[in-house]
Amino acid sequence: MTLKFSDRVSGIEISGIRKIFEAAGPGSINLGLGQPDFDTPQHIKDAAIRAIQEGRTGYTTNNGIPELRAAISRKFRVENGLKYHPDQVIVTAGASEALHIIMQAMVCPGDRVLCPDPGFVSYAALATIAGGRPVSVPLTSSHHIDVEKAKDLMNGAKLMVLNSPGNPTGAVESRESIQALVEYAADTGVTIISDEVYEHFIYGKKHYSAGTFGDNVITINATSKTYAMTGWRLGYLAASPEIIGQCLKVHQYCQACATSISQYAGVAAYEGDQSTVKVMRDEYEARRDLICNGLRNLGFDFPLPEGAFYAFVPMKNDLTMKIIDAGIIVVPGSAFGLNAPDYTRISYAASRENITEALERISNIVK
Repeated sequence: MTLKFSDRVSGIEISGIRKIFEAAGPGSINLGLGQPDFDTPQHIKDAAIRAIQEGRTGYTTNNGIPELRAAISRKFRVENGLKYHPDQVIVTAGASEALHIIMQAMVCPGDRVLCPDPGFVSYAALATIAGGRPVSVPLTSSHHIDVEKAKDLMNGAKLMVLNSPGNPTGAVESRESIQALVEYAADTGVTIISDEVYEHFIYGKKHYSAGTFGDNVITINATSKTYAMTGWRLGYLAASPEIIGQCLKVHQYCQACATSISQYAGVAAYEGDQSTVKVMRDEYEARRDLICNGLRNLGFDFPLPEGAFYAFVPMKNDLTMKIIDAGIIVVPGSAFGLNAPDYTRISYAASRENITEALERISNIVK
């Protein structure tokens, strides 16, 4: 029997990140996956264990348990200056599901969705699955969004994805750029999706939430990076009541609710001790300096990452393949769009020991 699949799925590729990661052999040093190498803080794990022991293992309300949505609402107010009521929050199975249900709820066939290029692999793929047309928004030589070119692309678009701090670049957008983009988008009828999952990992700059500059913003975040909870699959989106109502429909039918145990852990994450977040941030900054200084000493020239935990390094594909063959898992720039074929993303969410060993292996290749 010949199977015929939908064009919207047949037309996209498996994630280049996962493809490289799953091909890793024994003894490889993983500088490819965007996953903290820290353990989830103990008080968060304890909250999950209590939830299991207390039998809180059934379905929750579709949009998430009230305690967690209240905690997220407080977090937005205190940390971001955003006034989202708990009813304006949907708890999702990671930020990835939040992106998916927004695209499904808002994108009509042929709608243009502006995506940073290079940018996170899911943006263009999820826009395509929703029937939209992803449009590349170019970055400057310093890896920031080219605001004027983004404005030129906005007329007639439905959505624009804004990611700061950025993946794969590590760029942190300025207050002026974010405000200009949000206000111009409002004037042209474009909704901004602000992906802020790396907000706590910034080095020497400041994070600005796009939602402080306009009501035409959907804010996405997650516990995954901030609290080293990638496998817990806990994220959320916040938006106007009209958007929430439509997104909730998609969430109900594709997911029903985020995992109950993860949600109770999420309450502990947001309401408990935050000191571990600073510990991780400081360690990532030290690792950033270690790997970037090492790569620059080997002759690579690239902007110093301002946030997240990635260096985006100019590198020909044949050199990238040699590095991978040497047992260092990195991701070719082509995985992140059309505008970075001669770049490589290198994650420093790895131990200093592994980073040092990786630099030694790279040194042996480039000498």
